Amino acid sequence: MLYGRASEQAAIEELVEAARGGRSGALVLRGEPGIGKSALLDWAAEHCAGGGVRVLRVAGIETEADLAFAGLVQLLWPVKDHLEALPAAQADALRAVLGSGGAAGQDRFLSGLAVMMLLARLADDGPVLCLADDAHWLDHATADALLFAARRLTQEKVAMVFAAREEGFAAPGLPELRPSRLSQQDAERVLAHRGLTPAAREQVIAESEGNPLALIEFSRERRRYHAAAGPVPIADRVLASFRSRIALLPDRTRLMMLMAAAEGRGDLPLLLSAADALGVGPEDLAQAEQAGLVEVSAAAIAFRHPLIRTAAYQSAPLARRITAHRALADAATDDDCRVRHRAAAATSPDEDLAVELTRAAERAHDRTAFAAAAGLWEQAALFTPHPRDRAARLGRAAALALSSGQADHADRLLGQAEALLDDPACLATLTETRAVVEFERGAGRVAARLLVERSAAAEPGRVVPMLRTAAGYAWVCGEAEVIRSAAARLAGLGVRDPMIQGLAHLVDDDYARGLPLLGRFVAQALPLLGQFVAQALPLATGQAPHSLPHVSGQAPLAAGQAPHMLPDAAGQGTHMLPDAAGQGTHMLPDAAGQMPHALPEGAALQWAAFCAMILSDDGAAAALAGAEVARFRRQSLVGALPQLLQDLAGVQVQAGRHRDAEASIEEAVQLARDTGMHQRVPRLHSVLARVAAIEGDERRCVRLASDQPDAGGMTGLAALCLLDLGLGRYDRVLERLEAAARGPLRHLTVLVTAGADQVEAAVRLGEPERAEAPLRRLEAWARAGGQPWAEAVSARCRGLLSDDEDDYLRALAAHQHADRPFEQARTELVYGEWLRRSGRRADARAPLRAALGTFERLRAAPWRSRAEAELKATGESVLPARPAAADPLERLTPQELQVVRLAKDGSTSREIAAHLFLSPRTVEHHLYRAYRKLGIRSRRELARLDLA
Repeated sequence: MLYGRASEQAAIEELVEAARGGRSGALVLRGEPGIGKSALLDWAAEHCAGGGVRVLRVAGIETEADLAFAGLVQLLWPVKDHLEALPAAQADALRAVLGSGGAAGQDRFLSGLAVMMLLARLADDGPVLCLADDAHWLDHATADALLFAARRLTQEKVAMVFAAREEGFAAPGLPELRPSRLSQQDAERVLAHRGLTPAAREQVIAESEGNPLALIEFSRERRRYHAAAGPVPIADRVLASFRSRIALLPDRTRLMMLMAAAEGRGDLPLLLSAADALGVGPEDLAQAEQAGLVEVSAAAIAFRHPLIRTAAYQSAPLARRITAHRALADAATDDDCRVRHRAAAATSPDEDLAVELTRAAERAHDRTAFAAAAGLWEQAALFTPHPRDRAARLGRAAALALSSGQADHADRLLGQAEALLDDPACLATLTETRAVVEFERGAGRVAARLLVERSAAAEPGRVVPMLRTAAGYAWVCGEAEVIRSAAARLAGLGVRDPMIQGLAHLVDDDYARGLPLLGRFVAQALPLLGQFVAQALPLATGQAPHSLPHVSGQAPLAAGQAPHMLPDAAGQGTHMLPDAAGQGTHMLPDAAGQMPHALPEGAALQWAAFCAMILSDDGAAAALAGAEVARFRRQSLVGALPQLLQDLAGVQVQAGRHRDAEASIEEAVQLARDTGMHQRVPRLHSVLARVAAIEGDERRCVRLASDQPDAGGMTGLAALCLLDLGLGRYDRVLERLEAAARGPLRHLTVLVTAGADQVEAAVRLGEPERAEAPLRRLEAWARAGGQPWAEAVSARCRGLLSDDEDDYLRALAAHQHADRPFEQARTELVYGEWLRRSGRRADARAPLRAALGTFERLRAAPWRSRAEAELKATGESVLPARPAAADPLERLTPQELQVVRLAKDGSTSREIAAHLFLSPRTVEHHLYRAYRKLGIRSRRELARLDLA
């Protein structure tokens, strides 16, 4: 019987009933020890028993908190026979988790995706209830997987309930419920049949402070408590109570309880074998059973509450704990279990033990349990006798901590390692990881300088990768001198590197030498895409192929080895930076554990994408972004997709496919949140700031262009300037862009190309002299880069200043070889204005009509109004703009649009689900809603719709 828990029970019952009805949900029960979280989970399991609900349970165990996927094994073991229903990569990932022979994936979120899909498949046969007790003690990999599934499941019959203490289980985005303390009345009902005197009962109720466990434990003593209530937490007072009760037990019973506490996992054969070596056995637990401290069955020995285990272990002297762990190590048959107990029994440095711990770390690493691997490397360092070796192992631990998203922990580990070293060559081995940590905390300038400084002492094979990364950081952080230093250092070594050389020329405005270097590199890399480019290109425009091809010769990196995600070269978001061209990817673990391939062509493609962003080469960027998105989808590499989708969205915005860009960003934002990368959401949003600017939506533009560090801030600034230009606030455009042109980020492509807005603002403000400098820069950049859209825009700007029709005609001709409809419409608008002012009203109508049509399609309200006014001034009547709601596609959410496009292409619901990392049931839900909005009933009707 549960007292005082009606509201909590109702919340859980509502969650389960929603799952029965096909709506997934999750709930976190959070509170202090003893508040009744476990009792509520027990009630939920009993409540669903016999009701057609499959119940899966897992309980976090303190001693298993550092064991890779220990919790997931516990949860999934009863349903391991259902793995065959999953896609191959996901099934293999879970087989690796369960130790049944599967090949581990290359992304730490793949296991979460696999758990999500498995639960969704199980729910096809009826509702599923997942209960996770003591979630604060779940190992990091299990917690990541379960939280990913909980956030991602929506239209399935799955309910998930987590019970956790106040600290140790961060679950942002999930609803929380905090069980209340028992009222006086409910406390009295609990104690009604415990034989206490009224005075004793009042004393127990007062000291328990409404905590159910404290209420029961204090009542067992049947004595007055003299410990002061208030400053001493309830959990500590209950723990003290358990210690006093354990101290009254016989020595052999206490030893057996210590053995069970030290073993911790409930592995009965191991426990009995180790206990026998010390001369004790399960019969010695009889008095502990009678005291209500443990429960013993033929299958397991369990503590009635985790605090009892803590009390049994902490009450024992150190020497006795060491003896218990040694016995458990000797009895263990599992390598990971043995090394865990060996480490617990060790009291001094031991290189043999350290080596064994590194082997355990590699096993965890190979299963993508990066947090567990980091902990094991850290533990190995603790037992390493030699300082230099200890520092190396701490460095490895730091790299893996980054891979598991623990940048702060990585920082601490690096600090310990650096304190052990005074040799520059040894310090250089830690520099790349240190640079990532600094960049993660927003100190990109520090990271860039550090890489250049320490590259002098690095081994030859790491010099170019370090300098490349330094140049990349410096590019987005405005450290031009670092780029020059990197180029000079390479020149001194006799090494020619087109990336660094090109960047060094560009920060000095030498476009004629810098851009061709980057262009040649892109041209050399593009053939590597082969057939993959042709099939991936539709993805860049929102038309996904029916099947996702394999890239011949490409293999995934070892888990945990990934390039760091840098803000991209053009200031348009983030982009992966690989290692030296042709030398494999840069061996830095990303904070999210993403795994791009490591072969030379993979590195070349990633660097080519970086160069394409600087060049603003739309064709190459579309091919590269589409190919990478397709490949990462196919390989279920969830963690990297937010950044890749951001690159793709940038291409879609420029191509005028705003709805597709919104769909890409919405998916990226959801994935970022589902994988715990919340700090990346603002940068993802900033891509759409340009869309809001084009549409004249000031409130949305300002919100999306919120302050971003370094390159991200310039993206937002450019969007705000475009907004002001459309709204006629020309002085603000000039003030912002002229200030940016004097700043350290003036070399960014987004600022160079924003010179077109600067020119137009100056001309419309009647101050053409302020347009000369940005125009010269833009024309030089356009000539050197050779991009048709840039040549068109620079010719348009020259026309605004020269008042020469030939410039406008040259611009319109160049637009025919580009795919930037908004820019083309702007050219048509200013040309139409020029024609009308020249008295050629009839000639002006054609370009103005074309501009008006494009602005209407792009929902560019301020620009449409200007084109409409100009067209009316030529004497032509203009029809009212068609409401956006009249277009059926406008009624679809971004995710519905994605699903509909894929379904129209012929993909099945299961294929779409695998492509978008959703469950088939969720896909069907989106299709159902989309059909209603589109006024159709079937895929056959969908195939006939124009979804351009």
